[in-house]
Amino acid sequence: MVLELGVHAFAELRMGGPARFRISSDLGRPLKISGEAGRRLVSETNGTVTVHLSHDLPVGQGFGTSAAGATATALAVAQVVGRPRRDAVEVAHLADLFGGGGLGGVAAILGGGFEVRVRAGIPPWGRVVHRPFPPPLLVGVAGSAIPSPRILSNPRAVERIRQAAEGLEPLGSRPTVESFFESSERFTDRAGLAASSVRSVIRALRRRGAWAAQAMFGRSFFALPRTPAARTAVVRWLGRARLHAVELRASRTGARILPSAAR
Repeated sequence: MVLELGVHAFAELRMGGPARFRISSDLGRPLKISGEAGRRLVSETNGTVTVHLSHDLPVGQGFGTSAAGATATALAVAQVVGRPRRDAVEVAHLADLFGGGGLGGVAAILGGGFEVRVRAGIPPWGRVVHRPFPPPLLVGVAGSAIPSPRILSNPRAVERIRQAAEGLEPLGSRPTVESFFESSERFTDRAGLAASSVRSVIRALRRRGAWAAQAMFGRSFFALPRTPAARTAVVRWLGRARLHAVELRASRTGARILPSAAR
């Protein structure tokens, strides 16, 4: 699911001197994957490129912020140094993939709505199917962050992910909202990577009439109430449980240069 909230990158080029790259963010700590994506695009630049990132969603909670950060950084840097969008997408994909940030999230966020990766990789090598998704989603957290590299570098966890994905291939040929959420729930339950706090939240949301699954691979969840009555029950329960959650919509277009920042 490609959310309307993500990561914003602002890039600035100061001409003169050797090629240099600097990156900062609202997190106040190094951003290895985003930094790698930006540095790969400034090697032939005559000057210094500075990038600042701001995050709409928590990092390390399965919301794809590493892929979003790498993509935002690469698109912003490419814009100011005159590199094509295709170069930006390629370096962002490689930085996220080999940096341990995820399993190909850059390919997902190049478009909006809900997406299914039929063939791995970014276009034109990979194939991603996007479908509009008008209803609002509920996303929230139920515990501290879990950096993705910790899970993706664990052979046992990767094997559990592989086994949990078996039998879900038909979703790629017949993607619907219902099949997407049913597959998400099944994958969450099979993989067994959710913390007990997340599992209890998911069970409570399902009892109140919502599809609910873990946002991989954080201590987080996403949910879609099936009826207006279910939405009321879910929102009330989240309030009583004092969980950090927000209702938001899927992006219509995916990653893009904002008009106010374009040259």
